[in-house]
Amino acid sequence: MRSGPRLIEFYERRLRAEGFRLIAGADEAGRGALAGPLVAAAVILPEDFDVEGLADSKLLTSRERDHWFDRIREGAICTCVVKALPRRIDHRGLHVSNLALLRAAVNGLETRPDFVLWDGFHLGRVAVPNLAIKKGDVVTASVAAASVIAKVTRDRMMDRYHRQFPQYGFDHHRGYGTPAHRAAIAEHGPSPIHRMSFKGMTLYREDRATYERLYRRVAPGAGGGAG
Repeated sequence: MRSGPRLIEFYERRLRAEGFRLIAGADEAGRGALAGPLVAAAVILPEDFDVEGLADSKLLTSRERDHWFDRIREGAICTCVVKALPRRIDHRGLHVSNLALLRAAVNGLETRPDFVLWDGFHLGRVAVPNLAIKKGDVVTASVAAASVIAKVTRDRMMDRYHRQFPQYGFDHHRGYGTPAHRAAIAEHGPSPIHRMSFKGMTLYREDRATYERLYRRVAPGAGGGAG
């Protein structure tokens, strides 16, 4: 049973009051990682979807994210997930790849939305009315739902990469630049899924000896985590 209005539904309530019914939210996971894919998701939630407890994926525990992932996949009108692998990110650049993925996620929805809410970026070249909202995954239910879908999808991909490359600890830091991750790179070198165009990796490529001197002294292993 739903209770009264919630802050996280503020934008959806305003848009529905103006006649919009199919409101999509879009968000991505993995922007700042040194390794692994960039994943974007788009979600359209029905008006009666109970968002009690839903929040930005980074504010939820792993168990809570898994719970919401299942609820959203089961209860959403539709969802779409797309990804860019490191080679594509290195070739096209992070920002271009990110915008293209967010557009692709929205365009891939089986049901065409009436309105699209994004987290932070003005995308342009979108055929339906849309709005970029700072911290949209905190104040907008549909964007928060998209953040959960993107985050859980990416985390599960990184778990699979961990089984392939266990020496890096991808199951803990998810490819982000923690001290332990950088130490593992210094110890083992980059893997095929590292983003060699990123600032955190260019030093290794240009001056491996300096990189190893800076980071190898930190004991390799898992550590930290990010969204």
